[in-house]
Amino acid sequence: MDMQSIQTFLSTTVSELAIKVLAAIAFWIVGRWLIGRVIAMMQAAMNRNHVDPTLTKYLGSIIAIALNIALVLGILGYFGIQTTSFAAMLAGAGVAIGAAWSGLLGNFAAGAFMLILRPFKVGDFVSIGGVVGTIRELGLFGTTIITPDNVFTIVGNGKIFGDTIQNFSVLPERRVERVAQLAASVDPLDAIARLKIAVAQIPNISKTMPPEVNLLDIKLEGPQIAVRPYTHTDNYWQVYFDTNEAIVRVCKEAGWPSPSALHRFKQEA
Repeated sequence: MDMQSIQTFLSTTVSELAIKVLAAIAFWIVGRWLIGRVIAMMQAAMNRNHVDPTLTKYLGSIIAIALNIALVLGILGYFGIQTTSFAAMLAGAGVAIGAAWSGLLGNFAAGAFMLILRPFKVGDFVSIGGVVGTIRELGLFGTTIITPDNVFTIVGNGKIFGDTIQNFSVLPERRVERVAQLAASVDPLDAIARLKIAVAQIPNISKTMPPEVNLLDIKLEGPQIAVRPYTHTDNYWQVYFDTNEAIVRVCKEAGWPSPSALHRFKQEA
């Protein structure tokens, strides 16, 4: 084979390879753009039909992954690579990766079950995996929570699904739990009557579920009064702090002694 033939062969091969590479890049760019458009259109349609935002994001992530895999296989097929053998190799690699990343796959499976059972949705105030906060996003492997002190927190779906889930937003009203520790010299019945009047004046307490003010226990320091107003979940913290203030105000206006100081005086005597 003379040099002219070699040069012709190389120039032809390089030209064809360059064209295929440029075509593959174009396919990738256009394919990614089309996938983005498809996902955006699907999510827009689901939002118009008032589908749960958690379900919308979760399905969007799954479809995006599937379409990207299909795009990669299509580009490989364009280069003449047998995608069937590649798929078999990918499946084998998937088994190996699955054994190594069993925790991640467990999180993925738990996320799928949570999507079906739907114990919570985006915007709910929950306690999951030992974290309390508002749900921002349900991902493929973890759930994003914003805690009350505004900390971005991600909890693995496997930990959530294997632990207790408390959803404070499902029921419209929630009970505030506070305890007033009184001195031994204070009449508990008089304290209950005063606290009932004070708690009834707190803004945003429930109109259908009256507050509960009862004698909870009798300690060495003195009686304990359970003060439990009900309120809408949106007003929980406002009623929580207002209840604390109401207890302090009633004790101050009645002139009741501090139980800790009185107990300390008895011990010293």
